Amino acid sequence: MLTLRQEKLLKIIVEEYVKSAKPIGSKSLCQELNCSSATIRNEMSELENLELLEKTHISSGRIPSEKGYRYYVDNLMKPKELTGEDMLKLQTIFSNNSLVLSDAVSKSLEIVAELTNCTIISLGSSARENIISKVEVIPVTDQQLVALIVTDKGHVENKKVLLEDKISPLEVKQTVDLINKHISGTSLEEVIAKLEFEVKPIINDNVLYQRKLFDAFCTFINEFAADANIKMIGTTNILKQPEFNDVTKIREILDKFEDKEFIKNIKEDNDEIKVYIGSESEFDDNVSIIKTHYHVDGEEGTLALIGPTRLDYDRIVTLLDYIKKNLEK
Repeated sequence: MLTLRQEKLLKIIVEEYVKSAKPIGSKSLCQELNCSSATIRNEMSELENLELLEKTHISSGRIPSEKGYRYYVDNLMKPKELTGEDMLKLQTIFSNNSLVLSDAVSKSLEIVAELTNCTIISLGSSARENIISKVEVIPVTDQQLVALIVTDKGHVENKKVLLEDKISPLEVKQTVDLINKHISGTSLEEVIAKLEFEVKPIINDNVLYQRKLFDAFCTFINEFAADANIKMIGTTNILKQPEFNDVTKIREILDKFEDKEFIKNIKEDNDEIKVYIGSESEFDDNVSIIKTHYHVDGEEGTLALIGPTRLDYDRIVTLLDYIKKNLEK
């Protein structure tokens, strides 16, 4: 059990370190706590013995440990009020009644990514909202092309496709026209079944020479449908954080962002705002994840923010709570 002074000291150190990313020394705390530098050093040593603070090297000040952040979040943190500027940016989105759910989520999370310099992820059932307008192909060579999927929401996904055999532009056009004829206006939930049961038999019966191109399209569309409910914003924001200056560590984290199956495991089923710090996150010992689950008109999903353990927890919890409440209005 911490004394009131120890709690105040820990709270100040966490909040100052979040701002500066520099170890906090005893001298800078004397005036705020109205006690001597020696007293503060003793209290800091006690907090270090309790594993709530740690040193970066022998002569440094202290920084919060994972356990220290956890104590702060559970016992000392108070949600921070949004600034007028933050509120205005988010209200502009939620007052726009013409936005569909997926757009409202994306635009609000873009703002949070900008405000926090963190990575923002939403996992939802947005596949139901995506209707395929058309597929297109841009030939690069007679064995390489770029395939594109265009949805009714204006989203465009592209992928390079390398074919084993040469296919003429006419053959490519015939295949694309056939696919568009059958799947245009189809939701991503239904498109795989249509390709399998309506388009594939026609390919088999009439245009066998185009089968490999059709298979390549099926793979691409299948991947797109599987990942359509994942939105990631600000994946390179981690490069802006001063504690991530190790190239190997950065590469490890960026690789995890690219692993869609790994990202899907971030899903949250709890309706509260949950904070997972360091090793609790099961993502990386050097990051924290703040996330929540939302329900909107039969749709549901997860909103998550990923950043260093040195996060502005009180502000981020408020931001996510504000977005969740406005989505669910």
